[in-house]
Parts: sequence; structure tokens; C-alpha cells
Amino acid sequence: MDTTLPPTIHESRLSLQRVLPRLRKSFPTEIEGAEWAVFEERLEQHFPVLFDLLWHVYGPSYDFFYHVEQILRTCAESWLERDTDLKSLDAIREGHPHWYQSNRVVGAMAYVDLFAGDLEGVRDKIGYLKELGITYLHLMPLFRSPDGDDDGGYAISSYREVDPELGTMDELRELSAELRQQGISLVLDFVFNHTSDEHEWAMKARAGDEEYEKFYWMYPDRTEPDAFERTLRPIFPDAHPGSFTYRTALGKWVWTTFNNFQWDLNYRNPDVFNAMAGEMLYLANAGVEMLRMDAVPFLWKEMGTNCENLEQAHMLIRAFNCVARIAAPALVFKSEAIVAPDEIKKYVSEDECHLSYNPPLMVQLWNSIASRNASLMLHSLPKRFELPHGCSWVNYLRCHDDIGWGFEDRDLWEIGIQPHDHRWFLNRFFTGEHDASFSRGRLFQHNPVTGDARICGTTASLCGLEKALYEGDEHQIEYAVRRILLLYGIIFTMGGIPLIYLGDEIGLANDYDFENDPEKAGDDRWLHRPPFDWDRAERRKEPETVEGKLFHGMLKLSQIRKNNQAFHETLTEFVDVGNHHVFGYFRVHDGQSILCLANFNDHPEEVSATRLRQLGLRKTFTDLVAGQSIVATEKLVLEPLQFMAIL
Repeated sequence: MDTTLPPTIHESRLSLQRVLPRLRKSFPTEIEGAEWAVFEERLEQHFPVLFDLLWHVYGPSYDFFYHVEQILRTCAESWLERDTDLKSLDAIREGHPHWYQSNRVVGAMAYVDLFAGDLEGVRDKIGYLKELGITYLHLMPLFRSPDGDDDGGYAISSYREVDPELGTMDELRELSAELRQQGISLVLDFVFNHTSDEHEWAMKARAGDEEYEKFYWMYPDRTEPDAFERTLRPIFPDAHPGSFTYRTALGKWVWTTFNNFQWDLNYRNPDVFNAMAGEMLYLANAGVEMLRMDAVPFLWKEMGTNCENLEQAHMLIRAFNCVARIAAPALVFKSEAIVAPDEIKKYVSEDECHLSYNPPLMVQLWNSIASRNASLMLHSLPKRFELPHGCSWVNYLRCHDDIGWGFEDRDLWEIGIQPHDHRWFLNRFFTGEHDASFSRGRLFQHNPVTGDARICGTTASLCGLEKALYEGDEHQIEYAVRRILLLYGIIFTMGGIPLIYLGDEIGLANDYDFENDPEKAGDDRWLHRPPFDWDRAERRKEPETVEGKLFHGMLKLSQIRKNNQAFHETLTEFVDVGNHHVFGYFRVHDGQSILCLANFNDHPEEVSATRLRQLGLRKTFTDLVAGQSIVATEKLVLEPLQFMAIL
């Protein structure tokens, strides 16, 4: 084979035929029967694509065929170790590959310790999750990480050990099995851009092991780091200016994009890809059905670029996807790409990440709440909301992270908004500095050089509930509840999977006690990561309490979603209803059509009957949210902050 040219499919199949006999010899007692035949069938289907991707990333520069064989060995070992029930799930999901597009899928996310103490505590709370209608549970990083500095768990010291305070791997497997029995898919993070500096690989590198030094980016002086940093942007400028950290014990500079205790992995080394593929498949075999692919834009480094969104990063993710299709085909990828709106969609395809967080929608929702205006949302979302076949958004208001104002600047210019000034209006609004504000948030990572800043705060605090409760203002308490349910109304009915940050359904406010914890002080994101309040959760059973209104409001949205086929994955058609305070869109599926309307103003707003007729509505229709019939002869009046789903 000419190693100067990309391989053909025929050549990749010849390579596979050379490798398979050696694999069979490696597992002489395990490969008999139908299961191995299924594995070889998947190899035949997906290996040519994997081979081609790896060739384009690595081919001319290393012992290609040796490393390909090692990767296939990793796949085979993982498949042979996979439990029977997970192999059954593989077969089911291959028969229904777009299961996550069902209108019955509703997501939730939480930290294990903050929500329920430990993994056993989460098992005890499955009934609560089912009461809320949850079918997808994202437990944020629960693996062993350094004491103190661990970036909320995103500095992984071992992908195969649970934090001892949370439980064990056996308990994680038991939890995943119990969740699966109860119809809930387990979602975990795959932090594959970096490890903690206490990971076994990093510790071996620190001890001078040259093999593991090559797992990371290390330089003896500032020559190359300085050259790279001419085109890099700082991610956490307050805590960590620049992208490199000097380690005295090593006498070297280490690439640390995020924090100085998180060492970026060097994917130019094919051993890193193989090692991380093994960690990924280990998690899949523990019963994880979906992986949130953390920090996907940063995987590949190239001098003279910003080292974000490079083509090799996409190829690597597609290669991981091929590995999963071969050895754990039930596994689904969810992209976490907090980058420019037009870059986010590039990570989404059935060959790369099946799902993606939807930061553009999240940002537009908060913008519309602050401005009481839906014009920018209606102008920008239709440009980039549609995804490739078989793919879906994960729609959210809050996650563990901050809110960054990731608008596409040209969208703002096109409707006469100055981007820099508008971002600072939003920063002032959500920190309570604007006269019209109801929010109590905080700035995060303010960069005085660029003027950039982000926002921290829980949904309840950003929507005005914290302020209204503190002031005892019943009118504003009611409006804050309406804002939360308005935002979640859109999340539940827009195309994609709705994701609840657990605690929003009972209105948990900012947690200022984090400042008294030395391990959390200094990172304002802990402001919006409050411990779950189970005493308050009990008040969900009292309909007139704030907790009761929010919980049952979200439960109703969940039930509306599950009971109407229009909310099954399909195209979302955005419509201009002739009122810039009101956001509108149609959901249509299997002969059912529902018009959703959201009034972002604190005052009543009207949509003319003429416009409703133009949109195909009759004079009489049903609002599924209010549960009542409406007759609109001349106009439809929406109450302040009202969300409607019109059938």
C-alpha cells in the first residue's frame, strides 16, 4: 500500500482481514458463537470509515497499522466484556436509532452530592424523578478528582473510579441498571480534552516517564508556548491568564487551556486516542447510555490558529463515534460546544454528535426575558435551528456553567442593535444594576481587556423570584413564577430534548454560602449550584405554594409534551405573529399541528384575529396549558408572561 496516499475502502478492508486473524488468536475461547459474528459484522460496516478518519489524522506520521490493530483490540476486549443486557440494548437501539427524538424524552441534570448525597441516595430519589416525568438523567462529574481544585469535578483523576464520597463503580453500575429498568437513561460527562494533574498518566509524566510525557503538551521553555499564545484566547482570564502553566518539578511548561490543574491531552499522539477510546468504552460498559462530550472545540492544536473548531477535532470525534458503533452501539454522543452559533451545528451529525446543547436558544431566552422583546430570537433562531436528519438539540435554561452572551454579532447589527452595548445591558440587567431589573446574578470572568463577561445565577434568582421573596412582593412573586414557566414552556415544546436543572422545579435561589467553603470560594459558578432542598420539595404537594406552582406547572408541561405527537421530533416553523413581544412557532407531526405563543412582556399583549387566520387557526381553539377553549373573534389577548400551546 502506498503510504503517501489516503487508503481506499478496498485497502482498509484488506487491513481488516489482516488484523482479524490475530484478534481471533488473542481471544480463542471468547469468540465462538453469534456474539462474535455480530461484532465482526459491525467491524465490516464501520471499520472503513474509522480507518479513513485515523489515516487522515495520523496516517503518514506513525506506525499506522500497529496502532489501528491496537484500537481494534480495545474494541474487541470491550465488546467481549459487555454485559448481556447492554448487548440487548445495543440491538434495540440499532433498531430504533433515533429514540432520543421521542416526545416522551424529558431530561434532568444534577450533581450527585448536591441532589441526593451519594449514588445510593440517587437510587432512593428515582421515584421523585419519575413523578416529574424524567427519562434522561445527567449526573455531572462523579469520578475521582483532586481535593480542592477540581473545576466542579471536571478535572478527572480516574475515569474508572467514582469519588469515594459518592460511592463505587459497582454502585454506579447498579444505579444505571435500576434507572434503565425504570425507563431512565443515564448520562455522564466524557471529559476527554484534558485530565487532572493527579491522573495516573500525568503522575507518570511528572515522574519523567517519556511515554506519558507524550500524552500531554510539554515544553522546556516559552518559545513554542509564546508562539501558540499569539493566536489563542484566554478561557478563564481571572483565574488563569494564558494557556500554559509552568511546573517546577518538571521544569516544563504544560498546556492548560482551562485551569492550571487540568492538563490538555495531546491527540497528535495516537496512543492518547486509543487510551481515551478505552476509557469511553469502559463507561459505556458501566451502563452509560449517553456521553456529554466535554469541550469538543479544543481537542486539536495547530500553530497559527486559535486551536478551536479545527477539522481534526471533528475527525477525532467521528472516530470515537465509529469506535462506539463497533463496540457499544447504544451509546449516544451529546456535544458541548460553547462557541460561535454557526460553529455549534458543525459538531452535530449522526457520524459525530447525535445531540448538542443549544446555547443559541438559551441565550435568546434570557435576552428576551430582559428586553421583554422577542425580535432578536425570531430573527436569529430560524437561521440555524434545523439540524441534520436523526439529530436533536438539548434545550436548557441553566446548566452547571455560567451564561455567556454567545450571539452572532451580525444578527444584532441586522436589526439595529450594537453588540457590545447590548451585552453590557444584559450584564447590568442580570446583576441587578439596571433600573428595570428583577434579577440577582453576578458577573463571571470579566475580561477588562476585551470587555467580555458572563453571568452566574440560578433560574429563580435570574427570573426575579429571589428578589420578590426577599421583598415580600406577592405580585412580583407571581410574575417570577410566570417567567420560569414561560421559559420552560418553550424548552418543553421547542424541537429537541427539554433539560431541567434539578432545583428549578421548586425555585431554588442563589446559594451564597459557597463563599464560606474554601474549596468553592473564588468560583462564582457555585452561586447557581445550590444543594437540593428536600424540605422545600415537600411543599410541591401544596398547590398554592411557590414550589407547588412551579412543580405542577412543569409537570403539566411534561404531560402536554408526552401526550401530543406534535412535540415528537420534527421541524419547528417559526412565525411572526405581528407583535415583537410575542414569540411564536408551530410544531407539526403525524397530522397534529400546535401553535406555541410566548408573551415576554410584563403587560398583556395582543395578536390580531386576522393574523391568526393567516396562520391557519379557526375562531375557536384550545389552549393546552390553560386547559380551556378560547374564542378569538377580533384578537387574542395574552396575559403578562403567558405561554400558550394552541391546538
